[in-house]
Amino acid sequence: MRAPPLLYPLLLLLLLLATSAYSWKKEEFRNCNQTPFCKRARSRKPRSCNLRATDVSISDGDLIAKLVPKEENPESEQPNEPLVLTLSAYQDGVMRVKIDEDQNLNRPKKRFEVPEVIEEDFLNKKLWLTRVKEEEIDGVSSVVYLSDGYEGVLRHDPFEVFVREKSSGKRVLSINSNGLFDFEQLREKKEGDDWEEKFRSHTDTRPFGPQSVSFDVSFYGADYVYGIPEHATSFALKPTRGPDMEEFSEPYRLFNLDVFEYLHESPFGLYGSIPFMISHGKARGSSGFFWLNAAEMQIDVLGSGWNSNESSNIMLPSDKQRIDTLWMSEAGVVDTFFFIGPGPKDVVRQYTSVTGRPSMPQLFATAYHQCRWNYRDEEDVYNVDSKFDEHDIPYDVLWLDIEHTDGKKYFTWDRVLFPNPEEMQNKLAAKGRHMVTIVDPHIKRDESYHIHKEASEKGYYVKDATGKDYDGWCWPGSSSYVDLLNPEIRSWWSDKFSLDSYTGSTQYLHIWNDMNEPSVFNGPEVTMPRDALHHGGVEHRELHNAYGYYFQMATSNGLLKRGDGKDRPFVLGRAFFAGSQRYGAIWTGDNTAEWEHLRVSVPMVLTLSISGIVFSGADVGGFFGNPETELLVRWYQLGAYYPFFRGHAHHDTKRREPWLFGERNTQLMREAIHVRYMYLPYFYTLFREANSSGTPVARPLWMEFPGDEKSFSNDEAFMVGNGLLVQGIYTERAKHVSVYLPGDESWYDLRSGFAYKGGQTHKYEVSEDSVPSFQRAGTIIPRKDRLRRSSTQMENDPYTLVIALNSSQAAEGELYIDDGKSFEFKQGAFIHRRFTFSKGKLTSSNAAPSSAENDRFSSECTVERIILLGLSPGAKTALVEPGNRKVEIELGPLFIQGNRGSVLTIRKPNVRIADDWSIQIL
Repeated sequence: MRAPPLLYPLLLLLLLLATSAYSWKKEEFRNCNQTPFCKRARSRKPRSCNLRATDVSISDGDLIAKLVPKEENPESEQPNEPLVLTLSAYQDGVMRVKIDEDQNLNRPKKRFEVPEVIEEDFLNKKLWLTRVKEEEIDGVSSVVYLSDGYEGVLRHDPFEVFVREKSSGKRVLSINSNGLFDFEQLREKKEGDDWEEKFRSHTDTRPFGPQSVSFDVSFYGADYVYGIPEHATSFALKPTRGPDMEEFSEPYRLFNLDVFEYLHESPFGLYGSIPFMISHGKARGSSGFFWLNAAEMQIDVLGSGWNSNESSNIMLPSDKQRIDTLWMSEAGVVDTFFFIGPGPKDVVRQYTSVTGRPSMPQLFATAYHQCRWNYRDEEDVYNVDSKFDEHDIPYDVLWLDIEHTDGKKYFTWDRVLFPNPEEMQNKLAAKGRHMVTIVDPHIKRDESYHIHKEASEKGYYVKDATGKDYDGWCWPGSSSYVDLLNPEIRSWWSDKFSLDSYTGSTQYLHIWNDMNEPSVFNGPEVTMPRDALHHGGVEHRELHNAYGYYFQMATSNGLLKRGDGKDRPFVLGRAFFAGSQRYGAIWTGDNTAEWEHLRVSVPMVLTLSISGIVFSGADVGGFFGNPETELLVRWYQLGAYYPFFRGHAHHDTKRREPWLFGERNTQLMREAIHVRYMYLPYFYTLFREANSSGTPVARPLWMEFPGDEKSFSNDEAFMVGNGLLVQGIYTERAKHVSVYLPGDESWYDLRSGFAYKGGQTHKYEVSEDSVPSFQRAGTIIPRKDRLRRSSTQMENDPYTLVIALNSSQAAEGELYIDDGKSFEFKQGAFIHRRFTFSKGKLTSSNAAPSSAENDRFSSECTVERIILLGLSPGAKTALVEPGNRKVEIELGPLFIQGNRGSVLTIRKPNVRIADDWSIQIL
């Protein structure tokens, strides 16, 4: 239905509001000095904490203590009630520390604890503490067992909690070593109390007054810290406070915001928030820290000498090599997790054991996606689809933005522009392709709209501070927001994705959750007021950063319901929180067609990856603006290695499908997309590894080379799995680029097969046809070299194995295969092969657990080529077993497409990918 003429002035006003709200204007967003809890916390001096631990005991397998003031302060407005500290130990080296108000006392309300983030399986791995050991070193401490090599320690006075190595006594992580802990307790409002906070034209009523929590966290043996997405800045976090501060003076902000054309070098918070930090250093390795808190958070990385003026008052631990940080939150409780590592993969495994392993995507979702705001109508969709085929460019998913709906009402179609949506989806599906439509959290307040009418009648909307349905402005105009904190409402929302409810949808339709911060054009800082009310009387300030998490959760569960739990859902979200990895993919939001945004996409994706969000990427080409052709090509060449690979553009930009820039540039973008499809078996294997262990698909160099100091601050290059290294090109008309290749072994150029030495920085000659990319010596990587229209049509194609030999003439690798869509893999319906090359023999063996029911999934695919990089010269033939067959070793192309390189190749060994076999070089 088209908008009636009288609505056009209103829509124009909305557009002006949206433009005003979205333009990056520093004054429209709060800084620390304009955020009272942050300003208060930053003003606190070291050792100002006035708490000591008393009444230490063991109860229900936990260490319990009270934190009480060392001296009463009758002039303080804050209550002096004891706080309760609970310390718990879990399997695999995880310690949990909670601090909250004493629930046995009469408190104004219960402080909010974020529900449904911690995995039930993790809670079942609790270690039952039975005794506590008392020590007297620098005062009385209570010590508990954490794991065979580590102990948890509660120091009584001054209060401090830390993890230490059992043998050496060296610390790993600590809270309150600098005495900055502060906990503003809830209190009853008295006559004359003015708790309101104003920012610009908005007033926050703050009915419970100040309720912030802050404390310092120290990472020992650390050279750098990383994590706490989402910010558009360097991967290694820079100091934000210290004596010689020049660049950053604001803390890193965690507050989910809808930010237009964000700055590419800023600690300013963006669309999502994960309060997880990982440290790394040559001296000790890695450790991690997570605070389960969904309120606004500000985090300082404290530079060397930050406390120099107070050095006489600081208690310095014996191990002085550390990085101090200050964590500040507006509300909530202390619910923190210590991860002892010691390796970086150990830390991400430990963290994702708490918040959940990443979901296993369908195969199609790991391929290339084509999106624009908006493809106009069905004719436009069919034209774009046919052009991909005409130009021999594969793709798997076509996306529709908000304009496909009837007046911005989600779960509807504009029946003038999209009269036959089911037929449209089925035609794409006939080529193995899928479609994604957008569903945002703002619901148009229109009595004729069934979703609004039902939500309003059932009382399912978030309420304002007065208890009425909250009414804000977003794309449809006047909108309300579903209260997805409530499990009942999440279930109701999930039901809306059924094929019966979502008219015009099919099983090939998947979902995009945008604007789920939630974005409110006329709200404070373009979001919902902090005093809005959710289920159970929870204020929005307490759960803001988790709103998008619950929205993506409910949407993902909706697709699960739609398919009777058989197919894995695909849901892309923008706002995220800890645990979002369980429900779908994330992209880095509304970036810009600038070289610097291409550059910053790598540290942004890496930060998400180590924080559990392994399925992420940036909009290829930049969402805003018109990229120069060279930038667009370079973005495709780099984006082909993002875990999530999507081209996307704003409706005000020129059309930029890959065939619109001349034949040569079309060829370059085609080849870049072909690279992604060629490596799909490798990517899919890595997604299964992430699903099993949390180890990310895209990895910082130091995750694979933890002792290589030159890799610690390198965020221009990244690893894909353990086998590929990719270096972006971030300047126009570049002729050369410096590429650092870590480790002691060689690296093989994917373009030529030429070997480069490891442990060196190489001046690499840049070509227009690819970004520098290398395969690590000692790895075996599976590929599929026959290229089709979509990943679905590649299902039965043969494999190529690329063996990159190390100095010992050895290599190893893996391949994981399942049906690409269902959950049958959880019952053992998959193939998992391990390839090893040693002493001239390549062996394929079963890597699946002995309990896996491998007969539930089979494949007739064969290996058609085996490429041998770095093989000693002279080999002419190979013997295949079983069968006692001889096959020739000859020179062949490194890539069939483009016929590049000339490398030793075993052609047509014709061994089945699912079988045990060996090939001996003669």
